[in-house]
Amino acid sequence: MRNAPSSNCARLAATPLALGGTPVAVWLAALDSKSLQPLDTTGCRRLVVVAPHPDDETLGLGATIAQLAASGVEVQVVSVSDGGAAQPGAGLSDQTKLEFTRRRELAEATSILGTMPSVSLGLPDGRLAEHEDRLNDLLVAILQGAAPQTWCAATWRGDGHPDHEAVGRAAAAACRRTGTVLLEYPLWMWHWAAPADREVPWERARQVGVSDWALRRKCSAAQRFRSQFESSAGGPPPVLPPSVLQRLLAVSEVVFR
Repeated sequence: MRNAPSSNCARLAATPLALGGTPVAVWLAALDSKSLQPLDTTGCRRLVVVAPHPDDETLGLGATIAQLAASGVEVQVVSVSDGGAAQPGAGLSDQTKLEFTRRRELAEATSILGTMPSVSLGLPDGRLAEHEDRLNDLLVAILQGAAPQTWCAATWRGDGHPDHEAVGRAAAAACRRTGTVLLEYPLWMWHWAAPADREVPWERARQVGVSDWALRRKCSAAQRFRSQFESSAGGPPPVLPPSVLQRLLAVSEVVFR
């Protein structure tokens, strides 16, 4: 039985990105002491990775994607939104340009990771909770049409970002409807949570054993999302501070099964 976590959106909102979040050293020491069980993927022949925005799949699960793809597992990324609302206050024209940019960045990143061509569902960035039932139906159709031994990975239902949690809930419901194995990958949890946090289901946590080669692929793919990590001269600061990528690369990858 998959336990549905409570929302942690208030906790993420109360932890500004500028403050850095939980230090990398704290996570590394805790993960070393926890000795998490390894994720056994022998039953996975195809993986559908559901990402709320272009870059979530790479930042949260990029090394796992690269390693599975290299081992012969077919991996396909489903991007729920095109990420046009990443810059607060941007007008419609700028949002449209950003959506085009982020779709291109996603194509470049997934090519590096070795996946099949990605699928974009085009639901509105920042408002995915309003379209959760629609997303559930779309994911059911994708999973029902998939080959046997297909697994689904989606953002954790307690991750703290409204879009991440909505996608997690929709994916969990779709997996229940189709009998698909569900993996939940955290992303913002590494920022707002702490190793002893009771909101984190450590009893379901599995560590993905990835090679240095796969981590390098993840890093290379993540650098394609320049719209999120770089700022133009005189423009607003980057959407994602450098510390975000540094932490996600350092802690390797964990999923909840």
